[in-house]
Amino acid sequence: MKELLLGNKAFARGLYEAGCSVVSSYPGTPSTEVTEEAAKYDEIYCEWAPNEKVAMEVAFGACLAGKRSFCGMKHVGLNVAADPLYTCSYTGVNAGMVICVADDAGMHSSQNEQDSRHHAIASKVPMLEPSDSEEACQFVKKAYELSEEFDTPVIVKMCTRVAHSQSLVEVGERKRLEPKPYEKNIAKYVMMPGNAIRRHPFVEERTRKLTEYAETSEFNRVEMGDTKLGIITSSTSYQYAKEVFGDKASILKLGMVNPLPKKLILDFAEKVDRLVIIEELDPIIENHCKELGLSVEGKDLLPMEGEYSQNLIAEKLGVELPKSQSLDEQMPMRPPVMCAGCPHRGLFYTLSKNKCTVLGDIGCYTLGAVAPLSAMEMTLCMGASVSAIHGFNKALGEEAEGKTVAVIGDSTFMHSGMTGLANIAYNQSNSTVIILDNSITGMTGHQQNPTTGYNIKGDPAGKIDLESLCRAMGFTHVTVIDPYNLEECDRVIKEELSVKEPSVIISRRPCALLKYVKHNPPYHVDREKCVGCKACMKLGCPAISIKEGKAMVDNTLCVGCGVCKQLCRFDALCE
Repeated sequence: MKELLLGNKAFARGLYEAGCSVVSSYPGTPSTEVTEEAAKYDEIYCEWAPNEKVAMEVAFGACLAGKRSFCGMKHVGLNVAADPLYTCSYTGVNAGMVICVADDAGMHSSQNEQDSRHHAIASKVPMLEPSDSEEACQFVKKAYELSEEFDTPVIVKMCTRVAHSQSLVEVGERKRLEPKPYEKNIAKYVMMPGNAIRRHPFVEERTRKLTEYAETSEFNRVEMGDTKLGIITSSTSYQYAKEVFGDKASILKLGMVNPLPKKLILDFAEKVDRLVIIEELDPIIENHCKELGLSVEGKDLLPMEGEYSQNLIAEKLGVELPKSQSLDEQMPMRPPVMCAGCPHRGLFYTLSKNKCTVLGDIGCYTLGAVAPLSAMEMTLCMGASVSAIHGFNKALGEEAEGKTVAVIGDSTFMHSGMTGLANIAYNQSNSTVIILDNSITGMTGHQQNPTTGYNIKGDPAGKIDLESLCRAMGFTHVTVIDPYNLEECDRVIKEELSVKEPSVIISRRPCALLKYVKHNPPYHVDREKCVGCKACMKLGCPAISIKEGKAMVDNTLCVGCGVCKQLCRFDALCE
């Protein structure tokens, strides 16, 4: 039976059909839906872990116990999980272990544009790269076989277009597997130097065997067409190449991108007159071909940065597409903005009004950097705000301490903020950290986290009390505020910045988009009282605009939070 499935849903279907038993992930666009969809199968235990490192270690523990396991993350999440990845390459597995990493060429929702193939190469772990939903499902199932045959974790690399596009998938039945017995094996699984040094030769031999496997693997295929042009490609670039050239070019499609084959590529190159490499981001296939002594074109024609498209490939390779094939990429721009009623808006307005230096973090609250609030001056990676404010204040001392804050979301705090906070407590910088607790993981679409009290299925779960946690870490100044109350925000921020010791402010108000949040009636503008001063526009609320010199509230967007009313000196905003 065939179904039209999103790439991530097809990936989850592959996990189900492969007999995967344990899934642990951290949400990160564009990978999030894999785990959300897997959680719909009762046969699979699924969880959101506090971060990607924990998720990979959970998956490793499950495969060690003899059950097929999985962990998923976005490309920057693999940086966090690199520590266990590089070592479980040495230990190998018991039952199969599959890792999903989803790259984000074009940076639709990411802080960088890194190419995860480098992690596969450096960790010496095989990587598969599907080009559509059908391959996503099938590659996952085959990845488990590869994992167990070659005693290795296997990475399956998705990207935004494959993860979030749909195509037909042949769905099958779940594989019924007996758990592999766990056997004590200190030499294999205890990676102290004396054992690890003996595992390195195993890894190198495994890479040689995998390279041989890649020569005839079903993941890689040749599609011969016109031999004047030969294209070596993978992932969505394959789809674009097929749409542009059809059978007017010969194509070597690589589904296994680490390790790359040698003889297969050389044989293909002999059959074509001109050889072009089409791959998004870094020239990994291109450099491999050059190391084989081939003369190829690639990044001299195509960009290193950004997401490719049919139009881009046609333009760079000198092909004129018929209008019926050309895609109009001119889309109206929609500037990023926090939602109407977002609990972070009042806090950022207060920070901006007080001219605070704000070191930020990863989350939807990063939009606090956008005009008109413009209240964030640094965002690096998960948890970096808390660590960075310590260094910032240690470097500048009193010059910075009274006007600098770090902001971090509740989920991001659990992910990577706690260790930075421990550093502040231990090494005693006079730093003020604001935890933006909106009761959910907002940026990736409302996933639970250890502070919400619910698990991935919405069932009651362990709940971490942020106030108690911060006090247990050594903070005596821990204050909870309501970000809808501007007067309270202003008072508490000034108080905590004035004290000569570390402090934590918890800004607590649920995300306005949560289904259980009951909104007040929308506000409206008394046009006779409104003088057009535009004070309400300083919030950057999408529900407020100016029409004919007066403020106007869109009642389809307004949630009646009342923050704007607190700014109006003329009482023109009414309930």
